[in-house]
Amino acid sequence: MTDMCPNEDQLLDNQLCFALYAASKAMTQAYRGYLDPLGITYPQYLVFMVLWEQDGIPLKRLGERLYLDSGTLTPLVKRLEKEGFLTRDRAKEDEREIRVRLTAKGRKLQQKAAAIPGAMGCAADVDVKDAVRMRDELKWLLQKLQTVRGTRLPEPEL
Repeated sequence: MTDMCPNEDQLLDNQLCFALYAASKAMTQAYRGYLDPLGITYPQYLVFMVLWEQDGIPLKRLGERLYLDSGTLTPLVKRLEKEGFLTRDRAKEDEREIRVRLTAKGRKLQQKAAAIPGAMGCAADVDVKDAVRMRDELKWLLQKLQTVRGTRLPEPEL
């Protein structure tokens, strides 16, 4: 085996994508301690957050808000429906549209989960100003990446 010396651009610790990936995994792990007692996963929590904000949302719009395709979102929603947290029904004005609605059990969960954002802030020991700044920078990055999606990377020079 030979020692390869990658340039600085190829070092794992220099990659923004890896820092985001590792931080996302750590964030999800940290949430687990708060979500396990509620019997839900982090992706399910995100579904609830959208529904607590806008109950009766079309399934398609829910997927757009969470950046999830239907192959990922549908099983997630079906499981929450099976557990009695929400219902799915067809819109009267357009039967092709499926709407997702919270049940009383799903609305009750909002009260149980109310302390989670504050608890996460304390657990991470991140100042509110810093958290808002990071969130805004990540939103900016997301917007930039969405404009790049579909464009091809330049061909590498060999």
